[in-house]
Amino acid sequence: MRILRNYILNECLTPFAISLGVLTLVFLLGYLPQLANKVINQGVSLPTVALVFLYNIPVLLAYTLPVAALATVILTFGRFSSDNEIIAIRASGIPLSRLLVPLIMTGILLSLVLMLLNSRIIPQAYDRQTQLMQDTGAKNPGALLEAGSFIDAFNGNIIFIYRLDRNKMYNIRIWQPQADGKPTRTISAQEGEFTPVPGQPKVLLKLVNGTSDEPDFKNPNNFYKLSFKTSFMTLDMTRKGGKREKKPKGMTLHEIRDEALRLGKLNIDIRPLTAEYHRKIAWSLSPLLFILLGFPVAVITHRRARTANLLMAVIFAAPYFLLSVGCETLAAQGMAHPELIMWAPNILGAVIVVILNYKLCAS
Repeated sequence: MRILRNYILNECLTPFAISLGVLTLVFLLGYLPQLANKVINQGVSLPTVALVFLYNIPVLLAYTLPVAALATVILTFGRFSSDNEIIAIRASGIPLSRLLVPLIMTGILLSLVLMLLNSRIIPQAYDRQTQLMQDTGAKNPGALLEAGSFIDAFNGNIIFIYRLDRNKMYNIRIWQPQADGKPTRTISAQEGEFTPVPGQPKVLLKLVNGTSDEPDFKNPNNFYKLSFKTSFMTLDMTRKGGKREKKPKGMTLHEIRDEALRLGKLNIDIRPLTAEYHRKIAWSLSPLLFILLGFPVAVITHRRARTANLLMAVIFAAPYFLLSVGCETLAAQGMAHPELIMWAPNILGAVIVVILNYKLCAS
């Protein structure tokens, strides 16, 4: 069995290296239009974009490593099946369930590697990207705005934008913490538009169809809701004390917990942070899940062509990531509990994996 285990692992090494390299390159090429948009429409310099491009490589490993593991299993066992090696193994009295042992061990190892990436390396790379963009923001404040993240670059304001299209924003939340323990002021709007103030680190923000908390002059500790069709405000990015805030994707798990506690004390919605926390952990288990999915698929399909198998791996992996992104959106908007819904893709995938492997090994 040791000889068979070593044979399987050795056969997986080359396909894994090729799959990881090809997938990472493809994802990087897909990222180029976004970088071009930063140069053309947001005025980001080419050297800055080049550095952002390099720091994006470890960030992409969160996607490409699990897919490469899936592609490797489909490529390797697809060849075994087409060359009748699977039949030879079963004829030797070795059940297919025994082949799952080295795969499970490999899946656990890759999951631990991805956990390290998600909790330390990827946040550092993403935070470095953000820092580069914030340095660029000193010349072009509009480059600081990003959808799906808490933006704390503008002094006295914490902003969350659900969707951003060039200089158009949709579903905006702005929190303004007050001094002396007073309640946090909240402003929300359906749409918005920003215009950089020439020569100043400021942004003129136009809000459309929203509400704002206005002080109650009879009781300064309370606010009352005021609806508006159009409102203007100026955001100043000059930070006091020089502290730079991290975005959720640039935080480690420990930093996310600390930030959630801090924002929770200010009565700020922390569901996006909670969703990001559980996403990092859930995605770390995806290599194990994908490997156990690829085994029965490869044995059943009998495919040998590398291109077809690589395409098959992407097709099987895409629903997992799309479902995870959809669950994160629902959690961030308060339509579901982050602690539960962020694990829905893993639970669904685990059910499918158990059924497929049970049917294969029982046959």
